[in-house]
Amino acid sequence: MKSEFVFTSESVTEGHPDKLCDQISDAIVDEYLRHDPFSRILAECAVANGVIFIAARFFSSASIDIPQVARQKIEEVGYIKEDFNAHDCTILTNFSELAEKDYSTADERSMSNKELNARPAKNYATVFGFACNQTHALMPLPVWAAHQLARRLSDVRKDNLLSYLLPDATTQVAIEYRKKKPYRAHSINIVAAHQSLNDKQLKELRNEIVEQVIAPVFEQENVHFDDNTKVFVNPDGPFVGGGPALHSGLTGRKNAIDLYGQYCRYSGAAISGKDPGRIDRTGNYIAHFAAKNIVAAGLAEECEVQLSYTMGQAEPVSIQVETFGTGKVPDDELAVRIKKHIDFRPSAVIGQFNLRYLPTESEDGFFQKLAAYGHVGRTDMPLPWEQTEVAELLK
Repeated sequence: MKSEFVFTSESVTEGHPDKLCDQISDAIVDEYLRHDPFSRILAECAVANGVIFIAARFFSSASIDIPQVARQKIEEVGYIKEDFNAHDCTILTNFSELAEKDYSTADERSMSNKELNARPAKNYATVFGFACNQTHALMPLPVWAAHQLARRLSDVRKDNLLSYLLPDATTQVAIEYRKKKPYRAHSINIVAAHQSLNDKQLKELRNEIVEQVIAPVFEQENVHFDDNTKVFVNPDGPFVGGGPALHSGLTGRKNAIDLYGQYCRYSGAAISGKDPGRIDRTGNYIAHFAAKNIVAAGLAEECEVQLSYTMGQAEPVSIQVETFGTGKVPDDELAVRIKKHIDFRPSAVIGQFNLRYLPTESEDGFFQKLAAYGHVGRTDMPLPWEQTEVAELLK
């Protein structure tokens, strides 16, 4: 990447149709794991107009009312209006059972080394973890700022500071880099769904979003927006209603938003809607953990960790580290160090991060909270893959 450039990332609120589908899918995962931590579950969702389609494949000792889980999540997100709401939407389902042979009640937290080796990856996956020192969360600034704007839009709606806002919104942040460092906010674009407004209210909308949303977010960052920063609020005009009544949604369509905002490579597979046994979910978490600990250790200013898994093998067939010229030691040496101090075997990751039991420790779910505003780089939740206890060992 050049030393001077502008990079753009986007985020969406929990009311965006794609994110609504992600949250429904992960709410289903949460509910199964809460009643049976060893559940195998794959859930996918599509939404358009007033119709939701849910496809779920599972094997579990639990019996879950999946349509009710979906309706509860839709209501929590804020869809209670006439055009699309939790009570009147039509829910179509297609359920099937997974093979019983893939179901096991063995607890990964107490497995021996031999048992961990005997539990290979169940699917193919190449995943990427990334971290950099652009923010205190060790995330790229464009996607971090976009997430904060989206979350702030949701907060001012729920707190009735901007009561005309509706759940669906998209944020986009372009950051200007100089010498590969964030220099200034180049442009900010917000498209926010709202109720019907008169001409005066529409004229005030931009100023109110700048005052209530953009300014508070960038006051917390080292990079500020200035008089030359271009700010666009609903540049195509009024966005009345929004949500599934206007555009469709699908589980897994916002992978870049789930991870690093396209600032680096990322897995092409969806994360949401999958139990911890799926390496395309678990692998993303441990890859981020490895990259973050390298940066937290001061061994690189930015770091990408690549893990490649194949069916039939527990260990990744490939572990690669790329520090883009910022590493204090050679990349090959960093790969050796993380392989020594971090266990990348799927069952080891499940046990280390306690992934099967986290949904039982929270009454309002766990994975569904990750389905909006990113699976990584979160500072609002004590996520195990955000911890940096391995940093000292890597030094």
